[in-house]
Amino acid sequence: MKARDVMVSPVITVMPNATVKEVAQTLQQNHISALPVVDGAGQLIGIVSESDLMRRADLGTERQRSRWLSALFVDEERLAAEYVRAHGRKVEDVMTKRVITAPPDASLNEIASLLEKHGIKRVPIVENDALVGIVSRANLIQALASDRKGLEIPVPDSKLRDRIMSHLTAQPWAHTSLINVTVNDGIVDIWGLTLSKEEKQALRVAAESIPGVRGVNDNVIMRSLHAAY
Repeated sequence: MKARDVMVSPVITVMPNATVKEVAQTLQQNHISALPVVDGAGQLIGIVSESDLMRRADLGTERQRSRWLSALFVDEERLAAEYVRAHGRKVEDVMTKRVITAPPDASLNEIASLLEKHGIKRVPIVENDALVGIVSRANLIQALASDRKGLEIPVPDSKLRDRIMSHLTAQPWAHTSLINVTVNDGIVDIWGLTLSKEEKQALRVAAESIPGVRGVNDNVIMRSLHAAY
């Protein structure tokens, strides 16, 4: 699945000269937590989110720093930037200018990696410098919850076993010399020994992840690393 398959489009946007109050009203009315900021040509120039509006002088939430601590540990540029965010009336004053984006053909794995790596909640989707959509964490959860697999083609038991064993052999945590796998009518039985409950669980999850597997029976016994075999 690609970003284009789950992205929200069209996207509610805001211009850089909009007021902070207008942004707050738009967020509330549309039950969203962020707005991409676009210029007159529709190009993405920033994003303004709930977190950008948290530290506001008009709310009494402006960050408070003692003068002597500020003088010792916080540079003047950072203090000035904090002041602008707390007192600015326009979107261009409070928006985040460095925006992490992705193209429409980005995989969901790539989107998830961007969200995780940068600690963000959404990724604007851009094509030919134009904003075409946005993918949020919620959209990924929706994709996970949706049944998009369609009809699965039955896989012969022998091929299923080969795929499972091949997958396990590639895993650094799997002690394949201690386990065996049998498959009967799509039902997998895992036998043998494992060195930890984490490996035991991972063996089951690995088998369940193979397309065509209808069920997994876990017959694996946990054995201490120092026990005699």
